[in-house]
Amino acid sequence: MITTSSFSKVAYEEKLPFIPLEQEIDQLIAGGGKKMAVKLQVAKETAARIGEILSIKWCDVDFATKTLRINQPEKHSLPRICRISDKLVNMLNALPRKSERVFGNISVICCTKLLAYQRKQVANKLQNPRINQIHFHTLRHWKATMEAHRTKDPFYVQQLLGHKNIKNTMKYIHLAQILFKETNDDFTCRVAKNIEEAKQLIEVGFDFVHEFNGVMLFRKRK
Repeated sequence: MITTSSFSKVAYEEKLPFIPLEQEIDQLIAGGGKKMAVKLQVAKETAARIGEILSIKWCDVDFATKTLRINQPEKHSLPRICRISDKLVNMLNALPRKSERVFGNISVICCTKLLAYQRKQVANKLQNPRINQIHFHTLRHWKATMEAHRTKDPFYVQQLLGHKNIKNTMKYIHLAQILFKETNDDFTCRVAKNIEEAKQLIEVGFDFVHEFNGVMLFRKRK
């Protein structure tokens, strides 16, 4: 007989997410249907969940500033605004505007099933079974990991993902360190008191870390 105490003795082990190559993501995007390609591109650029993507309204897209708002976050996340590329702007502009929502009223289940079908076709055509491991949420993992590697800033990644607790974000920092073999943790630090000083630091490769007591902190890996 299995009791409640039996379950308490079982340690939960969280698996590391699958991180595909960007080339594989782009191949999946190129091989899908028109609307599916836009959904995947949104996921790739914003790290939004599929439910959040399907909730995006046309009024959430600002074509002038090239930004997209996630106003209906899931899993107790925070609303956020994301910059989007010219490519995604053009893809969104090419969609018909027949509904208040960008992608109409398709459900998460239907969208997920459609992706599975198109994903299988692309994987078979390219003879790459790794593509079959790419789900919508995979692109959230990928974007978070890439930004963790690029910025070395957990607070930026936390804001990107809409996490309320930075503990949920740190796994991507650790994952980026593993994938990119970042063993050197020595940094050169600098302080900028105004925009001009900050601009000069950025031009020579420093990354913004945090603002404290009216000054901006920057660092660059040695």
